[in-house]
This record gives sequence, C-alpha cells and structure tokens, in this order.
Amino acid sequence: MIASIHGQVEALGDDHLIVRVGGVGVRVYVPRTAFQRIDGVGRAVTLHTHLVVREDALSLYGFLDADERALFEVLIGVSGVGPRLALAILSTLSLQLLHRAVTQGEPELLTRVPGIGRKTAEKLALELKDRLRLDTTVPTIAAISDLDADVIDALTALGYSIVEAQAALQAIPRDASDDLEERVRLALQYFS
Repeated sequence: MIASIHGQVEALGDDHLIVRVGGVGVRVYVPRTAFQRIDGVGRAVTLHTHLVVREDALSLYGFLDADERALFEVLIGVSGVGPRLALAILSTLSLQLLHRAVTQGEPELLTRVPGIGRKTAEKLALELKDRLRLDTTVPTIAAISDLDADVIDALTALGYSIVEAQAALQAIPRDASDDLEERVRLALQYFS
C-alpha cells in the first residue's frame, strides 16, 4: 500500500524514526542498523516501507534499501515471526550471518537475536532454507576461531550488536596477538 516515503527526519526513537512527509509526522519502525546510516535529525531520508495492518493498529516499517525490505517480508512470512521479531533479526544479524545460519546449518547464530531460543532458531533456519532465495554473490564467511568467537562474545556482552562486533573483529590486524584481552582492546579501538 505505502511502498516508500521520502521526507525529513524529525525525531529519533529507540526503534523508530519520525519522518515529516507533507506536513505530517509519520512513525516508521526501522532496524537499528539504519540509525548508523542516517545522518540524524533534520536530514532527508528515503525509506522503502512495508505497512502492517492489524485490528488495532497500522504500523509502518522502513528500510534503507529494497533488498532489506524484501528480506523483512520473507521473515514475516515464516510461521511465528512477526514484524517486531523480523526487525530484531535485521537489527542483530547481517545478511551474511543470516545466510551462514541458514545455508551452513548454524542456527546458534540466530539465538543471538533477543527473543529467539534454540528451538525457535532451529525451526527458523529450517523454514528459511525453503523460503529465502539466497543470493549466490553474498560472500560466505569463513568459520571463525574460538578466540574470535570469544572476542565477539565479549563485545556483545558490552552492549554492541553482532554486526558491530563482527565489523570490529575484522578491523583487528591479522598479525595481532592471540591474547584475548589484547584482541578485545584492539576491537574496541574500532569504535573510537
């Protein structure tokens, strides 16, 4: 119904933006990753949207690109996955991690999403394997070492998302020490 909107960002919430479109402020729920790419209040933004109609509410979900919106639509088509959970998945996991969880049978990656336990993750990975048309051009991620997994766990314990932790991990020099504390320190430098 509403395929996209373009307007000025009027306010930022925890999980949404208020976008002024033609004199009307529209609340649009967005993944947390979108906040990193939006310049802030007062800037123009174009969002590809999906309108969810419920008995008691109309909710608009927005994405910075059409592929992300398409993935959201696939996710909400899975039994037991509503718009809020789909948004949490997109906020927590990159496309590459989701690809890996589904194609390489690693549902434990999905358990990093708040609200998804082990059984739900396994069911979700199984259902997505059939529904998700995975782009073969998405680079596969090599299995990470136990040390790197510990670095990601440390960063997520500090409040960073999986996507942010992975980006910081990739910023660690290849010749860095194998000491966990040193690797965490180097990863934290990525955020400064």
